[in-house]
Amino acid sequence: MKFFLLTIHLLLLAIVHCKGQDTFSIVALDSTSRQVGSAGASCLDLDFAGIANPAFLTDLLPDTGVVNTQSYFIQANQDNARIRMRAGDTPAQIITWLVNNDAVNNPEFKQYGIVGFNGNTPGAAAHTGSSCVNYKNHVTGSINGFYYAIQGNILKGQQILDSMEAGFRNTNGTLACRIMAAMQGAKVIGADTRCQNDSISSLFAFLQVALPPDNYGSPALNISLKTNEGDGIEPIDSLQTLFNSKHGCDPLNMLNVEQQSEFEVFPNPVTHFLVVKQHSGNDAKKYLILHNLLGDQRQHYEWTDKTYKINLEGVSPGIYMYQLGTEDRIFRRGKILID
Repeated sequence: MKFFLLTIHLLLLAIVHCKGQDTFSIVALDSTSRQVGSAGASCLDLDFAGIANPAFLTDLLPDTGVVNTQSYFIQANQDNARIRMRAGDTPAQIITWLVNNDAVNNPEFKQYGIVGFNGNTPGAAAHTGSSCVNYKNHVTGSINGFYYAIQGNILKGQQILDSMEAGFRNTNGTLACRIMAAMQGAKVIGADTRCQNDSISSLFAFLQVALPPDNYGSPALNISLKTNEGDGIEPIDSLQTLFNSKHGCDPLNMLNVEQQSEFEVFPNPVTHFLVVKQHSGNDAKKYLILHNLLGDQRQHYEWTDKTYKINLEGVSPGIYMYQLGTEDRIFRRGKILID
């Protein structure tokens, strides 16, 4: 009998895992304007899972805060988090309450990201249970009055969270622009490892931002999309297109902008050798500079040939920004993942 009950319990967990295991997300607020926002994505086929709303895991309370409830999603936990936030609990207090009062008594399978106001005091907190699927982790922080929590599971690695954080912190402009830049930071093949073979980061994505006077459930900015397994569509690119149609940002501040040029850079991700191929132009000296996500220069390469193989075997794995150009012109900026 005990074996039968254990089998049923594990089966139920597997079903919930299939339908509610989100991968990477961000919650954030602007303490000056009191805007609150959220975004996320996952390699989960929502149509197959029977989920209509790509933003099912997020709960925005205008002028109050945001809760993202992910990993073995339970609606009761999300509802309880909203109740605690409306009661005036801080993000850290809500996390503690959720861990101590998990709806199915397994908080170590859960992951939360929360930002909110306690009166006029902003804060951010997160929780990653020890039984969430690897790679899992979270980061929290603030910059210039913007507070954030970024969390993920089933990730390619810590570099996904670091890249999202760098996108948020290094982008100027509104809360929405920073959140969109964070999502661009996760536009990496296999960011959710289940999407590695399809050469995309995820299968669905969403982004929401609520202004203080917005009604609950009707944020001023609300965009989302879902694709199906095998479509081969990069959701974060599609999310960016939707975002651009509704909200303006300086494209030079976006994390993953690449300028079209006469150069081709491949493969990406790269393991040992990065190839830079020049399709036209002369034999002037070229260069490629690698920066880490904090903007620190890590490597500088120079050559004159039309095609050049850069040996990256001595470079630590991770996500890097690069700048490619000649002595008198910058041709291209972009992002590469070194495995």
